[in-house]
Amino acid sequence: MPDKPLEVRRDLNRLVLSVNSPDELMSGISRLLHDSMPKYNWVGFYILDTDVQPPVLVLGPFQGAMTPHPRIPLNQGICGAAASTGKTVVVDDVSADPRYLACSTETKSEIVVPILVKGKVVGELDIDSHYPAAFSAEDRELIEHSAALVGEYLETSAPMKVPGCE
Repeated sequence: MPDKPLEVRRDLNRLVLSVNSPDELMSGISRLLHDSMPKYNWVGFYILDTDVQPPVLVLGPFQGAMTPHPRIPLNQGICGAAASTGKTVVVDDVSADPRYLACSTETKSEIVVPILVKGKVVGELDIDSHYPAAFSAEDRELIEHSAALVGEYLETSAPMKVPGCE
């Protein structure tokens, strides 16, 4: 039986070499993860908008149903928690976490991984699953690798203005 996360990781590494923009990379990653990993029912990116005060997370490329939360304040939800702390947040049972912002009644678990550029959060990769405790250590590693690819791309191939990093 093939090692699916390893195969997907290889595909991700090839993808990053073939894109011409951050949006194209995030779109490709969200599509690849959504289509390749059966338990990943919603895969999307949020970009940190620091041009507004207070800063908010704004929906970027995604795969899955439209979310009722296209903008998320940093003090709200699991996405806000991950962006505020700069650390991955894994929730095995969203119904037991008071931070969860309901997007779908079918969602049972969620993982949110910050995207870092020069040590600063610039966005995040958010994945919902219809399965409880869907994200193993191997899944977490794959998703963190995906977010890191975006951060590295932004830092090296498509430099962008990151507050406090000029």
